Amino acid sequence: MKRATSATAHNALASDKAAALALTPVSRETEQRLDRYIALLLEWQAKTNLVAPSTLPHLWTRHISDSLQLLDLAPEAKIWVDLGSGGGFPGVVLACALAERPGAQVHLVERIAKKAAFLREAIRVTGSPGTVHLSEIGDIVEKWSGRVDCVTARALAPLHQLIGFAEPLVKKGAKALFLKGQDVEAELTESTKYWKIEPKLHSSRTGGQGWIVAIDCIERQG
Repeated sequence: MKRATSATAHNALASDKAAALALTPVSRETEQRLDRYIALLLEWQAKTNLVAPSTLPHLWTRHISDSLQLLDLAPEAKIWVDLGSGGGFPGVVLACALAERPGAQVHLVERIAKKAAFLREAIRVTGSPGTVHLSEIGDIVEKWSGRVDCVTARALAPLHQLIGFAEPLVKKGAKALFLKGQDVEAELTESTKYWKIEPKLHSSRTGGQGWIVAIDCIERQG
């Protein structure tokens, strides 16, 4: 019975993977890196909660494709900073996809030691260009001195807080790309109480009423 259940789960994941790669195609080499990442995530998930258990049958469409779609919104970006990387979405996925781009680097910022350890192992086993920073977000963005092309966050905090985290990097020329859910309009309304922004909304390819908020300029209100 256990073997049959395992086979069913494997088939469901394979079907989900096919659907995801139809939405966000990648090279064969990137696909292999993502396979290694997913295998590691499933191994660690048993002892460390990296993603919501309910999303495990849809890891590829809910998490991998959701992350990969950011690349088309910043096609020239090489240096990425992912805030609150957690289980590696979108940071590790982006690093896997950017491994063949000369000069690419993804910085993953995570304050929880167990998750930072997982992220380091994910970068190692996939051979992807990533650096893990075990740090509070506020501490690292204020001190950041290098180039940043794009700053990302997913399932981390309300939008007005994300904008505050990203402000120092956006002021240095980074584009902010935040993955948000169906309440994005309410979050944007709340954000305008604190920030002057001109956001662009992009509908998520993966459905589920998801959105990507793109911001190129941030100023404090008042």
